[in-house]
Amino acid sequence: MAADRETRDLILSLIPQQHPFRFIDEIMELDEDHIVGAYRFRRDEFFYPGHFPRMPVTPGVILVEAMAQTGVVALGLYLLLQKGLTIEEIKNCITLFALIDNVEFQVRVNPGDLITVKGTKIYFRKGTLKTSVSMELASGEPVCSGQLTGRGVEQYG
Repeated sequence: MAADRETRDLILSLIPQQHPFRFIDEIMELDEDHIVGAYRFRRDEFFYPGHFPRMPVTPGVILVEAMAQTGVVALGLYLLLQKGLTIEEIKNCITLFALIDNVEFQVRVNPGDLITVKGTKIYFRKGTLKTSVSMELASGEPVCSGQLTGRGVEQYG
C-alpha cells in the first residue's frame, strides 16, 4: 500500500542528515518496494566553490549520498515503521553504508539542477536494506545508477 502525504512527510522528518548535508527535499512516492524522491541542488551548496572554481559541478560522492538518502535511508525508515518500530525507536537509529556497487555516471549535475531519485528494494533483512537506485534530471536524462546497501544501527551517546 502506498504511503499517504502525512506518512511521506513523517519519513522525511526522520531522516538524520540535516543541512548542509541533506540531499532530499521531497518524497513523491513510497511503498514497501520502492521510493521516489527529489532534490534541487542549490547554487550556494557548500561544495561548489571548490568543485570546481569557475565551473561548479556536483561531486559524484554527493550524487551517491543523494541516492543513499532517498533509496536507502528514507525507504529503510519507512520499512522499519511498517515493521512496527515506534518513532522514538526509529529516531535512535542511523543508517551506515555497507556496500556501493556498480555505480555509473552518465552526465554531470550543475548548480540549480533538479534531480529525481528512484529506489527499488532488492531485499530487507536483519536490519540491512539493499536497493537498486537511479537518478535523473528533470528532463528525464539519466545521471547515475547502481546498487546501494545500508544497515541500521543504534545511535550511542
